[in-house]
Amino acid sequence: MHLSFLQLDQFRNFGQVAFTPCQSLNIIHGANGAGKSSLLEAIHLLGFGRSFRTSRQNSVVKQGMSGATVFSRLVDDEGIENKIGCTRHKSGGFEFSLNGQRTKKLSDIVRKIPMQIFTPQSSDLIIGSPLLRRRFVDWALFHVEHGFSDLSSAYTKTLSHRNAMLRKHANNGIAIDAQQMDYWTEALCNYGNRLTIARESYLEAINAEVVALYSQFMPEFKIEVRYNSGWEKGSSLADSLRQKYSRDLQYGYTTVGPHKGDIKFSVNGYSAAENLSRGQLRILVSILQIAQMKLFSSLVNKSTIYLVDDIAAELDEKTRAYFLDLILETNTQVFVTAIESSQFKFTNKYNDKKVFHVEHDQVNEE
Repeated sequence: MHLSFLQLDQFRNFGQVAFTPCQSLNIIHGANGAGKSSLLEAIHLLGFGRSFRTSRQNSVVKQGMSGATVFSRLVDDEGIENKIGCTRHKSGGFEFSLNGQRTKKLSDIVRKIPMQIFTPQSSDLIIGSPLLRRRFVDWALFHVEHGFSDLSSAYTKTLSHRNAMLRKHANNGIAIDAQQMDYWTEALCNYGNRLTIARESYLEAINAEVVALYSQFMPEFKIEVRYNSGWEKGSSLADSLRQKYSRDLQYGYTTVGPHKGDIKFSVNGYSAAENLSRGQLRILVSILQIAQMKLFSSLVNKSTIYLVDDIAAELDEKTRAYFLDLILETNTQVFVTAIESSQFKFTNKYNDKKVFHVEHDQVNEE
């Protein structure tokens, strides 16, 4: 799978630009502020439905314009082309299209373009919020497990109903309807247990891949990956909800469950987040993402797209070379940025690649 064409209109600092990437390695270089990251941001919109740079989504629209558009041609692994577009209206949010037909269902678009991204902030996957680590696992399950999206949505809606009852009691003293609470708690257990089983099974599958890759990058360290379900170990979700019910009533929300789940990484028996250097954390994140792509490809026989923003800021030259070697082995289309083309000298060995220079709001192939 690869993008064969990409066009941006009124996106960030660009007026209108278009380019044709190769299906393997695409190198994008240019000065700070030229728009390199904006190109990756536009691609990211197609794969995730949101920017990776800001929560202010209107900022993707060029100043003075009413909207911005990203248009692409995506060739899947069977050689079938799909035309995928995304428009951001300042007054109306995002609008997506598939082969000329508008769709309100973002999952229709995202499912077409499985994508990973590595940026200077990627270490947050290890040291940041548990939400980021849950998203990491759930991304794979969304693309691999049929029905996972519906299961996750059902759990979220059920949790919302249960929390609404708890919140009314905590804030306004409204009495809890025991029958309703039992209904939502039972449903939460049903969906929550299935969600947890899916996450645990995926982590068990990816763990061997992570351990093998980590031993190649950093053989002096032994990595361990384990899942924290979001409730007390050795107890069932139902028992934990009963035990924490008084606390839930006091706080006004559900304090245990898969929405509190987390992934714990340890190296040589110690917390990776607390003991690895910044550089070592970056290597660990890159390994996790490569392992995920390798497992994804083996499970569904599909390739992915991989975005790497400012590679020289994250990895030294030796690690960069090894990193890209492993990614390209998975038949992945890669878009990678850096300030200087000299930072890509190690890519001379790759025959299937294109180099693009971003300057004066233009994208020129070299």
